[in-house]
Amino acid sequence: MNDGRPTVSYGDERLMARLRDLVGDRHPVVAAATVSPRGMAVASAGAPPGADFEIGSISKGITGLLYADALAREEIGTASTLGEFLPLGEVPAAGVTLASLSTHRSGLPRLPRSSAPLRRTFSLWRHGTNPYGEDLERLLTQAREVKVGKPRARYSNLGFELLGHALARAAGTSYRELVHKRIAEPLGLGVFYTPATPDELRPGAIIGTNKAGRAQQPWTGEALGPAGGIRASIEDMARLTSALLDGTAPGTAALDPVANLSGPAVRIGAAWLTVDADKRLVTWHNGGTGGFRTWLGLDRAAGTGVVVMSATSVSVDRPGFALLARLTGEEGR
Repeated sequence: MNDGRPTVSYGDERLMARLRDLVGDRHPVVAAATVSPRGMAVASAGAPPGADFEIGSISKGITGLLYADALAREEIGTASTLGEFLPLGEVPAAGVTLASLSTHRSGLPRLPRSSAPLRRTFSLWRHGTNPYGEDLERLLTQAREVKVGKPRARYSNLGFELLGHALARAAGTSYRELVHKRIAEPLGLGVFYTPATPDELRPGAIIGTNKAGRAQQPWTGEALGPAGGIRASIEDMARLTSALLDGTAPGTAALDPVANLSGPAVRIGAAWLTVDADKRLVTWHNGGTGGFRTWLGLDRAAGTGVVVMSATSVSVDRPGFALLARLTGEEGR
């Protein structure tokens, strides 16, 4: 919650005014960006535009781009499995296809039972601790022990963690380096990175808070990276959004829906969701960590996109959809 002190704002004043109308005073550190055929606008409050936020599960969207890019490079195939790239042995998870992971239809659970998710959730709620600190070796151990259910639509953090690290192995590198070399570097994203430990945070990295305003530990972890461990500035998220709209981002085929996620109302590509919002197709993903909420949405037909990022664990989905609808409406005038 805002403590009553004035919040310093940066960037586009009109955009910030619109954002404040939508989010109120529950987001003292918040940023937004809009991209349209008319240009780009960026605004932030409580932190400068170059400060980095946790983007949470928008990281899955980045992994989706890397998956589509790896297919285009023929580093993987549509029938490739986890066991081809990760040392899992003969366990059931080894036979899971990367394609099924990319659309949350692998049969893997949201989290492995061996990670004690209930205990970690309680610790997060009580103490603000990071529930995802595993390194890659621990993740592989969990994967060797996990049961694989019937292939069906089921959102899986574990699945996207394994997918990202398998893509990295297919490219002969680490996930962190894969993000840097294939997304950040070609698109000129200077504040777009995947810290494995708190020590790897950039100086001045934002510390998020829960709904009560209590500081939360950063969500870092080597294993977590592909599913929720990327950090980025609003400026670089704006550049990424522009590249997704004009097709210059690697792996933009990931945006194209290929299957239903929860019935025909929600379709999924490689991580990216597509829904009908007031008779406009919106492609989007959101993110949430202990102290951050994020949303990125595209109206690809109109060439418009919006990003909203907050350093408070209060959803920004509705403000994101509302900003995108207004931006698209203005473009149509």
